[in-house]
Formats: sequence, structure tokens, C-alpha cells
Amino acid sequence: MQALPQWQRDQQVIEALSSLLEYVGDLDRYLERIAASVCSLLDIDVSVITLCAEPGFDRVVASSDGEEDNMLYTLHGTVTGTVVDSGRSLVVEDVRVHPGVGTIPDDYLCYLGVPLRTPQGDTIGTICSFNHKPRSFCQDEIRTVELFAERAAVAIANYRLYEEQQRFNEMLEAEVVKRTRELRAAQSALLEQERLAAIGEFAAMIVHEIRNPLTTVKMGLKAFERLDLADPDRLRLMLASEEADRLEDLLNEILQFSKPQQLMRTDAVDLMVLLQEVVDQMQETPVARGRPIVLVGGPDLSPVMGDRNKLKQVCLNLIRNACEAVMEGDRITCTLASDAPTQRVCLTVHNGGEPIPPEDLSKLTRPFYSTKAGGTGLGLALVKRIIAAHGGELSIQSAADTGTTVTIRLLPEAASI
Repeated sequence: MQALPQWQRDQQVIEALSSLLEYVGDLDRYLERIAASVCSLLDIDVSVITLCAEPGFDRVVASSDGEEDNMLYTLHGTVTGTVVDSGRSLVVEDVRVHPGVGTIPDDYLCYLGVPLRTPQGDTIGTICSFNHKPRSFCQDEIRTVELFAERAAVAIANYRLYEEQQRFNEMLEAEVVKRTRELRAAQSALLEQERLAAIGEFAAMIVHEIRNPLTTVKMGLKAFERLDLADPDRLRLMLASEEADRLEDLLNEILQFSKPQQLMRTDAVDLMVLLQEVVDQMQETPVARGRPIVLVGGPDLSPVMGDRNKLKQVCLNLIRNACEAVMEGDRITCTLASDAPTQRVCLTVHNGGEPIPPEDLSKLTRPFYSTKAGGTGLGLALVKRIIAAHGGELSIQSAADTGTTVTIRLLPEAASI
């Protein structure tokens, strides 16, 4: 380059810079073109571009001979480290004469290093040129390499900015998707709450309208009980009274189901204590007579944060259903344990009665769906709503060899706060 007239050297530099336009958008080839141009313009053995991968290390990302190994190299004690630390260009005409500036690769004696500086003044790498034989560099040659170093630094900074923008866009897109999903879920929950509230208000109105005439009818039936009736009439009166009682129970369940599940989640409920209270209460009822209820509890179970009265209602419904499903002498097992994968408190109520057909399992928690002849189909539906309001899960499994198991999972107190 030094042997040519100045105008020819300038022309070569302009042509080399212009050729870079062909590789805009492909950073790897762009940097390779810069390394090859520097090597050709300086008529030197090899030129490489390095990037500071992490503090104290660099990585060769482009080479005039096309052999980037992409390995990490320490900067400590090297001429490249001197350039990075100083942020200034460095010329070593003969490393044997100036060994204190740092080491260079074997078989090379001459070095020209130019830092890659961002517009903010940060040194992010170097353009390093090596020659087997000693030689000098004029100011025009150093300025030429600095010009290419400026192009390389801007291209790298722009590419990093582009990558950051892409990552930000991906994060933003993921956040938008997440927020949209949450918004739709919130809207759906709000609409469901409004729907249930409207249904509940309508159901409550119907229940109260029916209760008044039903009360009158029951008063009349009780009056007939005091009369001396013939056996056929006494039988009809008994059936009518039973149906009136069943209708009253149904109205109570409908009213209970129609109420919004506004929980008083201020209690740290010890489910073992609550279950023992429910079991003691159930043992005195006709439905549980002759059906032993066994309570099994795991050690060190955490309490759950919830509405104690609502959770008691859940336990009563589950144990009553289990008792109704078996014959006298059959056992009901209630088990409390910690569900390791989810860290939830797990309650299972098991009975060995007749298996529930698979096609009925998914329908059991629907309102007014029951497999029992006299069932209202509201017990499990109410249980499901209460458990959902507590942020828990309800599942039912049934098979001929294992019986039927109803499982609820609730978050422990620490996770509920």
C-alpha cells in the first residue's frame, strides 16, 4: 500500500468500503469482509476481528483466512489485551525489540492492533493484524484500519441493539399474550359470576314463592295425622308427608346452591380437627348407621386458609354421599395427606360401593344430575363450587376393583395468603 500513489491508495480504500454494502444484514460475512480488506490493503499476512466475550477474554469472530475457531482466549499479557485496556491503537514493528508490550502468536513478529469503539466510547473488541516479518506502518495505514474498525464497531453495536429489540419484542409479545389470556379469563369469570348471580336470584325467588304454599300443605298434612284414618288413607298420608319433606329438602338445597360463594377466608382451618368433628356428627345420623367411618391423617399437615363453615359443608356432603353408596357393614375411609408434587393438602373420601359408570363421572358435579333415584344432584355441584372458590381442585375416580374415591386438593395456609 505504501508503494502506491496516495490517490490510488485512497481509491482502494473507497472501493473496499463500498464493497461492504453488499454484506449489510449479514454480520458474520460483513466482519469477514472487513478482515479481508484490512489484510489486503495493508499487504499483511493475516488480520482478525476479536470481540470481548467476557471480562479478561476475547473471541475471534472473523479472519482474513476464514478460520475463526470461536474459542475464548485470555487477554492477560497479550498485545490484544494492551489495546483493549488502553482503548488506543498499538503498533509493534518487531516484538523481539519491544517484548514488554505483550505476547503475540508464535511465528509472528509484527503487530498492528486497533480497538473497536462504540459511539459511546466503549471498547468491545479489536482488529488485529499480524505479519511474520518485522515491518512498519504509516499513519495513513493506521487511519485506514481505524476507519474499518469504526465500521465494524457500528455494525456490531447495531446488531446487538437489533438482538435486544428482538428479545424485547418477544418478551412484549409473550406478555401481551399472557395479559390477554388473563383478561379473557377475568372477563369470563365476571360474566359467569353475573350469570350465577342472576340465576341465584331467580332461583331464590322461586324457592320463596314455593315455600309459602308448601308450608300450608304441610300444616294440613300434620292436621290429618291427628285424625283416625283408614289404613289406605294413612298410607297415602305418609307418602304425601314424605314427598313434602323431600320437596322441602330440595328447596333448601336449591337455595343453598343459588347463593354466591362469598367466603370468609380468615380461618386457618385444621382439616384433621374439622374432619373428626364431622365424622363424630355423622356417626349419629341414620345414613351412617352400621357404616364405620375411618379417619387417616398424615403427619405435620399444614392448615388451609378458608371458610371453616363452607369446608365443613364439603366434608359433610362427601361423607354422606359415601355412606349412601354402600351397604351396612361397609367401611368409609377419609384420608388426609400432603400432595408432594403440588404441595397441596389432599383429602380423599373412599367407599367400596358399586362403581360409577365412566360416562357418569364427568356429570356428577353438574347441578340436578344424580345417579340416585331420590337424589337432587346438588350436593356435589355445591361441593365443586365451594372448592373452586377456595382455589382448589375436585376429582372423582371409580372402578370395580378399587371402589369410588372423591379427592379434593387445597393450598396450605402459607400458599393461600
